[in-house]
Amino acid sequence: MQYYIFKALLISSLLLASCKQEEANSSDPSPGGGTEQEGDSTSVETNAPNATYSPAFAGQTRIRAVKTQAQYASRILTEQLSSPWGITSLPDGRFLITQKSGEMRIVNASGVIVASISGLPAVNASGQGGLLGLCIDPNFESNKLVYWVFSQSVSGGTLTAVAKGRLSSDETRMESPTVIYQATPAFNSSAHYGGRILFDQTGHLLVSTGERSSTVTRPQAQSMSSGLGKIVRITTNGAPATDNPFAGQSSARPEIFSLGHRNPQGLALHPVTGDLWQSEHGPRGGDEINRVQAGRNYGWPTITYGIEYSGQPVGEAAQQRNGLEQPAYYWDPVISPSGMAFFSGTSIPEWQNNLFIGSLSGMHIARLVIENNRIVGEERLLADQNQRFRDITQGADGALYAITDGGRLYRIGLN
Repeated sequence: MQYYIFKALLISSLLLASCKQEEANSSDPSPGGGTEQEGDSTSVETNAPNATYSPAFAGQTRIRAVKTQAQYASRILTEQLSSPWGITSLPDGRFLITQKSGEMRIVNASGVIVASISGLPAVNASGQGGLLGLCIDPNFESNKLVYWVFSQSVSGGTLTAVAKGRLSSDETRMESPTVIYQATPAFNSSAHYGGRILFDQTGHLLVSTGERSSTVTRPQAQSMSSGLGKIVRITTNGAPATDNPFAGQSSARPEIFSLGHRNPQGLALHPVTGDLWQSEHGPRGGDEINRVQAGRNYGWPTITYGIEYSGQPVGEAAQQRNGLEQPAYYWDPVISPSGMAFFSGTSIPEWQNNLFIGSLSGMHIARLVIENNRIVGEERLLADQNQRFRDITQGADGALYAITDGGRLYRIGLN
């Protein structure tokens, strides 16, 4: 998939402009080499938006395009995965990967699938469900504990569940798998599970849950008595963190960290500030990047920059309300942002602390440059690969590794 950047050239005092089209970075050995990192005032997005809404502040959408100057490369390590959904780096340089249908795999840095792990609880893999995001314990080298999210069939429908288990010494099975959290109520839907999980800096788990897509359950994203449409913060045993923002309030679930989310499929911690950033699917338009703060309400479905799939407005067609947070950035048309990771390496200095997001419908990896909690530049990587990028992580070698719905694992970095 290609896109075009228009670059204005100032010609002396007449200020006459001409345009030059440039292709986005691809998987060539040296995409972006010799180009201007600063980019120009034109966005990477050239298609018309679905909605005519105005952003709340300058740069909230269609920020200026940037282009990597470093001589980075990408290569496909394997195409033998089956609908991978989550990837996390292991301390020894290998990767632990979930597959939608319910399998977990260990893949080495060369792309060889070296182990298949049995013993996981059954998943409901219909629709958007399955075995979803995962993370390892901070003390994984000694305790071998793994945590994952999956869609679970229960009485009344399905729900987003969190489980943990211990990887066996021969790395072939998950020992003592235990469901530690369920985002209730259950509902008969196969969509919007959320599904990402990570450890925060205090040793608690942060988990994203969706509002299950239906107009029946959609309002529960705003309900303090529901686990739907939230980011929850729990202990490794599934109990609410005692210092959560609504702890002690009888009208609120104590595990809630933030609310007002639609289908949040990406979570990442900023490597310098420790702030939690999140990606979220909008309807037609209104995909979001949020800097998530404890106790804040991120608006869905009361405010949104998207419209219904039918073309009708969502609710009262509001984009701003007192007490509801604005997204740090949004896309219209959508790119369907999924898993994401900050680049904390030093091999490519211009990428340091940039946010990289897998794009599903957009079929690229979005690179966002962030300064003072604002998005100041956007680039599209691997846009020629015709792949739905589901998740991305940074490997032990400092490179980025991305998985696609088509079964690929990519390495992206210096040779």
